[in-house]
Amino acid sequence: MKPSTLLRSLAMATSLVGVLAAGAASAAPDKANIAIVVRDFSNPYWQALRDGAIAEGKKLGVPVTVQAGSNETDTVGQNNKISTMANQPFNCYGVVPVNGTNVITPLLPISRRGTPIINLDTALDEKAVKQSGLKLAAFIGSDNREAGRIAARHMLDALDGKGQVAILEGIPGEQNGINRETAFRNTVKGKLDIVQATPADYQRNKALTKTEAMLRAHPDITGIFAANDLMGLGAARAVLNAGKKGKVTVVSVDGVTEAIKAVKNGTLDATISQYPYAEGQMAVQACLKLVQGKPVPDDITSPIKLITSDNAAAALKAFPKPFFDFKDPFGTP
Repeated sequence: MKPSTLLRSLAMATSLVGVLAAGAASAAPDKANIAIVVRDFSNPYWQALRDGAIAEGKKLGVPVTVQAGSNETDTVGQNNKISTMANQPFNCYGVVPVNGTNVITPLLPISRRGTPIINLDTALDEKAVKQSGLKLAAFIGSDNREAGRIAARHMLDALDGKGQVAILEGIPGEQNGINRETAFRNTVKGKLDIVQATPADYQRNKALTKTEAMLRAHPDITGIFAANDLMGLGAARAVLNAGKKGKVTVVSVDGVTEAIKAVKNGTLDATISQYPYAEGQMAVQACLKLVQGKPVPDDITSPIKLITSDNAAAALKAFPKPFFDFKDPFGTP
């Protein structure tokens, strides 16, 4: 074969590969192929979202791939996952950002080709999204402000409306934790005295250490609000180690299995369960509708529920699914 003929053949082959790759990146218009990226799989909360999405995908006959960063704050790892998956044959994406802006840049190429993107669980910053030109099809997540209010009301009841409390915050700047804490503060304002608030990055061991220090600095603390269950479990352990079980009320948010079990056995006073499993189910349902060209609501609220010793057994029996009826715009998951 002449060199010129060989070069033309290679060029044609390269062009064909490009066409095939472009075709792969755009799956058949009525067939969903879903990619979901969460923060990390060490947290049972994100495991439950993954499991719900995969289970719903199997039920509907829809392929679902879920990936994550290496930890709760791994913005680089999460962005790399998105960039890699952006070049794979997915036609709907669901993403749980670490913060309000970190995933915007890797999502832009997906958005520009018109592929639907669902913002899951943690809302992206509206101003940053608008400035970037990123298009989002919907948001699916629980009402974190309401979770904070529910936690506060339970704390007020447990403490008879008075006492010193502390707050374990999540990742600095992370909107879900901010919403939970702000709502908690506003609800207890003028009733409970918040003597300290400190971040523990949603991590159990950090929460254990921080709570031990808080209990030493403020021995009259009678309540601790933790912005997630892992921190709540760490705080509960610190309270137990300090010999203050029954004297310090610990309330947290998420409703992971271990936390519900801790509520049932009395180690943790309450958790506000957010049912990420249902959130994952609804993400797949929404993607299927979007790929089929059908409309979905802009803002979809997943269910939450206060779990105490009164209903912990029922919650465990149904886990990871809700044990109560809730509004799902796509029908019952």
